[in-house]
Amino acid sequence: MEKNILIVDDEPSIIKVLDLFLKKEGFIIDSASSISETYKKLKKSEYSMIFLDINLPDGKSLDYFDKIKSISKNSSIIVMTAQDNMDNAINSMKLGAYDYLDKPINLNNDLLLLVERAMKNYIQNLQIRNLENDIDNIKKDNFEVVGKSSSIQKIFKDIGKISNSDHTVLIRGESGTGKEMIARAIHTNSPNNKGPYIQVNVTAIPGDLLESELFGYEKGAFTGAEKKKSGRFEEADNGTILLDEIGDMSIDLQSKLLRVIEEKKFYKLGSQKPTSFNCRIIASTNKNLEELINEKKFRDDLFYRLNTISIDIPPLRDRKEDVPYLISYFLEKNPDHNNGIKTFDNEIIEIFMKYDWPGNIRELENAIKKLIIMSNNSHLTADDIDEHFPKIHEASSENFANLNYNLLIDTILSKDESEENKYQNILNKVKTTIIESTLIKYKGDKEKTTGELGINNKDFDKLLKDLKISQNLFKSD
Repeated sequence: MEKNILIVDDEPSIIKVLDLFLKKEGFIIDSASSISETYKKLKKSEYSMIFLDINLPDGKSLDYFDKIKSISKNSSIIVMTAQDNMDNAINSMKLGAYDYLDKPINLNNDLLLLVERAMKNYIQNLQIRNLENDIDNIKKDNFEVVGKSSSIQKIFKDIGKISNSDHTVLIRGESGTGKEMIARAIHTNSPNNKGPYIQVNVTAIPGDLLESELFGYEKGAFTGAEKKKSGRFEEADNGTILLDEIGDMSIDLQSKLLRVIEEKKFYKLGSQKPTSFNCRIIASTNKNLEELINEKKFRDDLFYRLNTISIDIPPLRDRKEDVPYLISYFLEKNPDHNNGIKTFDNEIIEIFMKYDWPGNIRELENAIKKLIIMSNNSHLTADDIDEHFPKIHEASSENFANLNYNLLIDTILSKDESEENKYQNILNKVKTTIIESTLIKYKGDKEKTTGELGINNKDFDKLLKDLKISQNLFKSD
């Protein structure tokens, strides 16, 4: 599959020339001469890359680029045209093309290098898709990494990039942001995923017992050691160990841990013989380790050793666009025994998005669980929030009354937005949030969504295309 290339062009000479050139390099070539034929090819086969001509007999391919990209899934798309102009180049790249070529195409080493890079991009896209599929499967086992925000999508990509290495990873984030879930995702997508996944919560184990818990002990090592005990590092051999809340570990034990990480071996209490191990080490913390270093409470050399790769999980208040997805996910995860999966009103989204969630995702999930249990209604509304969570209802009302509009604009605009586009970008992001939230509410039912929003089908379809709203939000027929 990694060698499969689709050439889409209505000029047989272009297809022939590219076919001969690329086949010599070992690539498998297929072709299409129209948009409709391209759809048929993509539905039958997956291609690692596509050469896509702009002007085709049944339309301009850029007008159908989103659909082509969604069907092709992971393919790197290189746009071609004989009408080389700035608009074509800019629009191609904005739509998500991997690169842009003008005709006539130079058949040289530069083209081969471009094809090789496009192939690598395809493989990376495939890894990310596989990761997302794995995460979807793991969700069934209470694995909760949910979201469409740019920050969460970046974390998914980072996991895809680092999973194949054996480097130590430091996961940082406030309590309740899902650090353990990210650690499990790294393990699940690593080559050692068949090995054990061991989690050690440093704060849950008394300091004087933590060393024996981590490294184990021999029989008779201390009073009460009546038999030999394996430590968590030994149990994690050929797998992954998570040292949760590493910032609470004592300085003395930090020194021993540093030596263990560097030497890949440890000494059980009461033993003079080292025990070797081979596992991925992940640490997590909700503390500011740099401040602890300044206060002499955390070793700087251990910090640098753990911080080979760092993943920073943002608090929920900084990615509120994920709230509707999380609400829907937690309702599906926790169906009511009598009424099945409960639905929710748009006002629920509005209230929850105004609240800052100091307890992050954990607090949101607990709130949903309580609503499911306490409310007799199969459809949740603002009245349920007011009755069961008056503080959240009150806090969200205060937040709305005291809304800092400058802060709002700074939050919903990326830092690289040009000044002239700010107004339109704000409108588009608000429209996107409203449409996606309503689709989630009605489980992808287009008719109910358009009815709720008062939009006719033609205008709705245009909005979906203009705002690039994912087709994955719609229920399958």
